[in-house]
Amino acid sequence: MNSTQTLSVWGGFKKEAPAALGRTGASVQTNTSTNSEQPLFQDLSQAQWKKMLPDLGDASPEIAILHVDPKTEATQLLIRTPKALHVRQHWHSANETHTMISGKATFACEGNRVELGPGGFNYMPARMVHEAWTTPGSVVFITVDGPWDVNWVEGPPTSADVIQ
Repeated sequence: MNSTQTLSVWGGFKKEAPAALGRTGASVQTNTSTNSEQPLFQDLSQAQWKKMLPDLGDASPEIAILHVDPKTEATQLLIRTPKALHVRQHWHSANETHTMISGKATFACEGNRVELGPGGFNYMPARMVHEAWTTPGSVVFITVDGPWDVNWVEGPPTSADVIQ
C-alpha cells in the first residue's frame, strides 16, 4: 500500500483524526449517540446530511450519521451521491456492510467487481481494501461494528473522480 490518510469519520464527523495522518472537512458535532437500551426511530427526511468532500462542491457525496453506540462506537450511517463518483481505494478499521437503498454501486476488492442495486448487500471484513463507483442519486446504508473511519490508500476522491 502507498501512503495512507485516515479520517476518523469521513468528512470530519465524530472525532478528530491525528494531525499527522491528514483529514478533510471540518469538525461537526452530531447528536446520534443514544442509550442503546432505548429504541431510535428516524424518518429519512430527518437525516442531517453533511458534505463529505466539500472541495467537490455540489458533486460531494453526503453523509448522515444515524446512530453511534456509546459503548462500542458501532455506527450506522447513510451516504448519498448527487453525481456519479469513483470512491478510491480505502479500508476501514471495523467490519463494514453496505445495503443499497437506491441507485447502483459497483464494488471492487481482491480482483472481484460486483454491481449492487436497491436491496443489494455486501460485507467487507476490517482492513479489506476496496473501492466503489456510484450512480447519480444513489443512497447506501452502511454499518460498521466499531468506530467509523476511512483510510485512503492514495488519497480521497478529487474532481477527477466525478464521473460525467
